[in-house]
Amino acid sequence: MPATVTLTHDYAAPADRLWDVATDWACLKTAMKGLVAYEGLPDAPLAEGQRIETRVSLFGLLPAFDYVMEILRFDPAEHVVQSHEYGGAVTRWDHTLTVSPTPEGSRLSDEIVIEAGPMTWAYALWAKFIYRRRHKPRLEMLGLN
Repeated sequence: MPATVTLTHDYAAPADRLWDVATDWACLKTAMKGLVAYEGLPDAPLAEGQRIETRVSLFGLLPAFDYVMEILRFDPAEHVVQSHEYGGAVTRWDHTLTVSPTPEGSRLSDEIVIEAGPMTWAYALWAKFIYRRRHKPRLEMLGLN
């Protein structure tokens, strides 16, 4: 049975600026530094229809494994990106990221649906941890810290 993880983070930055940071491959690497190391992320901007075959290493120390990210929807006008991801024990990591304006700036919302067999619960805890952890580096990348 899948698990769903939902998180929101608010930023004192315009929605367009937060969108640019949240959907940039280099910013993803920076936000995940120390938690996940990626091999083979593209230099090209994120785009609908992309299929990224990468290798992922937890903490940059554990053996890397194959991981696939398929960008199903990328809508800069609506500030929505949806991906279907899988690799290792994870058979489904469906991520929807949305950025919306708020009176104080903008809000980033993540919803992740995860399936990993009997380890789904553990991957759901991991998702909560890493998506919360991305907040501080994003603040820094936005110049808000």
